[in-house]
Amino acid sequence: MDMEEFKKYAEKEGIKITDKTIADLELYLKELLEWNEKFNLTGITEPQDIWHKHFMDSLTVFKSIPEKAIKIIDIGTGAGLPGLVIQILNPRLHVTLMDATGKKVEFLKHMVKILELKNTIAIQNRAEILGHNPSYRESFDVALSRAVALLPTLLEYVLPFVKVGGIFIAQKKDGLEEIETSAEAIKTLGGNIKEKIKIDSEILLERQLILIEKIKGTPKEYPRAEGLAKKRPL
Repeated sequence: MDMEEFKKYAEKEGIKITDKTIADLELYLKELLEWNEKFNLTGITEPQDIWHKHFMDSLTVFKSIPEKAIKIIDIGTGAGLPGLVIQILNPRLHVTLMDATGKKVEFLKHMVKILELKNTIAIQNRAEILGHNPSYRESFDVALSRAVALLPTLLEYVLPFVKVGGIFIAQKKDGLEEIETSAEAIKTLGGNIKEKIKIDSEILLERQLILIEKIKGTPKEYPRAEGLAKKRPL
């Protein structure tokens, strides 16, 4: 039933799910639960909840990725959500999975190896540091982040990675307050709200996507030093 709900939602959204996709996700789930016994990778440990709250939730993001997009970065990916699921759904994408926690990145590298994902890299770093690296700054078509921080803070972490013309897809709970408090950050960092999408699902309640397009370059002083985006959001 867990998998069937996932497949049903994918079909409703027009997302093609192959037998290989399901096999890879089942392997991902198995490894995630095994590693989670040793390391804290996720607080969600029931297979049904993983299919719904992790895998199905990642489908909502996949639908919003532009067809022309190639380079994707998932900031604060944790156990690979949604970035690793998106890579499994479309192996032709080039996905960078970034997290600050070594054990999580170790798990991600293990998954990349056993799933034989040729276009995926997992790196341990912080957004405040990597966002100033010329190899990563303003070089991605799409940036993703899921429940890492409040939106004004999240924008400073993520928008520096997005190239002009690209988008940031933020997964947030339903509600307008964060958007209203983010107006200054969006403007300062070179963004513009493109679309707000409420997720239509009886399982994924109170979910929305906020799509922010990058319309101009981010000033070079952002992101600020570690901790400042959270302590003093724009």
